[in-house]
Amino acid sequence: MKNFTKAVMVAVMMSCLPGAYAQKQRSPEFQNKYKLKEAVVLSRHNIRSPLSDSKSDLGRMTSGEWTKWTAPKSELTLRGGALETMMGQYFRKWAENAGLFPENYTPTADDLNVIANSMQRCIATARYFTSGFMPTGDVVVNHRYLLSKMDPLFNPQLTKVSPAFREAALKEVNALGGKKGLRGVNEQLAPDYNFMMEVLDVKNSPMGQSNDPKLQGLTNYDTEIVLEPFQEPHFKSGSALKELNSASDAFILQYYEEPDSVKAAFGKKLSRKDWERLAHVKDVYQDVLFTTPMIAANVARPLVQYMYDELRSPDRKFTFLVGHDSNLSSVATALGVEEYELPNAIEKKTPIGSKIVVEKFIGADGQEYGDINIVYQNVDQLRNMTLLDLDNPPEIYPLSIKGLERNADGLYKMADLMARFENALRAYDAL
Repeated sequence: MKNFTKAVMVAVMMSCLPGAYAQKQRSPEFQNKYKLKEAVVLSRHNIRSPLSDSKSDLGRMTSGEWTKWTAPKSELTLRGGALETMMGQYFRKWAENAGLFPENYTPTADDLNVIANSMQRCIATARYFTSGFMPTGDVVVNHRYLLSKMDPLFNPQLTKVSPAFREAALKEVNALGGKKGLRGVNEQLAPDYNFMMEVLDVKNSPMGQSNDPKLQGLTNYDTEIVLEPFQEPHFKSGSALKELNSASDAFILQYYEEPDSVKAAFGKKLSRKDWERLAHVKDVYQDVLFTTPMIAANVARPLVQYMYDELRSPDRKFTFLVGHDSNLSSVATALGVEEYELPNAIEKKTPIGSKIVVEKFIGADGQEYGDINIVYQNVDQLRNMTLLDLDNPPEIYPLSIKGLERNADGLYKMADLMARFENALRAYDAL
């Protein structure tokens, strides 16, 4: 991608260093050597209001007052819509610069495909993105069900659950916490839990003052995961990881939405590292539920198949899929993406509005090459609503695939990248 702002080789070398990253710039020499043929983008929706409102347990566990959101619970906020439009504008400039589309192009059903999960926040994200991406293109945003019904394409549900699968998957999950299993995961998070409860001021909250029985769940480390057919992996109620995840989610969104960071922290002055601690709970929650190998292979299968098919479509130039953080997490794991932590983000794996971008190139040698990156607005771009263009791009972080090597120009062989999709599909078949 043009203006992924450092040289490709520097990006590759830096991506091998722990905690390092680079944005990559496609030089004129690169563009002369490689022609971008197609991009498939898997996006998380942009800023939404929390899944629970202030009258729920979320509201009762704090003495503070949550932000007055510009949208009903779970829906895209006004700020989220504006930020996604800015992302679309950036992708328009990138696509035109890369020669994928001419300016003011009117797409066909063959070369452009946009599909969103049938949730308001996903449909709205897709429409805001396309209004920036092709403002004169009359782009159709496809969604297959009535509003607020999960599309199986994006629903991270388990479709194969046998006794053998459950036993092996739970073994993988418990390994995350060492000998103590999920209790060990909770104990590792205990400092973050305690910090979050201080910021929430739980002891002076309605829940704390009434000695609500649900208060016990905030310090219960005996988390149980439920793996049932045609359900998302989920935790039983009444444990710290489940109950405090909702507060972590709300804090993250409030930090993005509320310009006054002190007000967003209920009157407390928090550092960026403090906000990362609050977000860490949600990151771990996602990892436990969706990034162990067997669970990822199970829940990611529909999107892996869809992306694979789109990359093989001879006429397709751009595919935009809008779902959820669980979709990005599980697909990345299923494809064998190496562990990473994103810089300049408080959510370290799949920040709000982030996008996994798979590019397909034709080289001057006639061979196909590919690349995979995650593109996201950094914290300052989100909070300041920064306009994006080729001179001020979003963050672009290279994702490394286990066992695959890049060439001297920083690209994978497309056949090797496609083989990873095929491996993920075979892993599902083997469950």
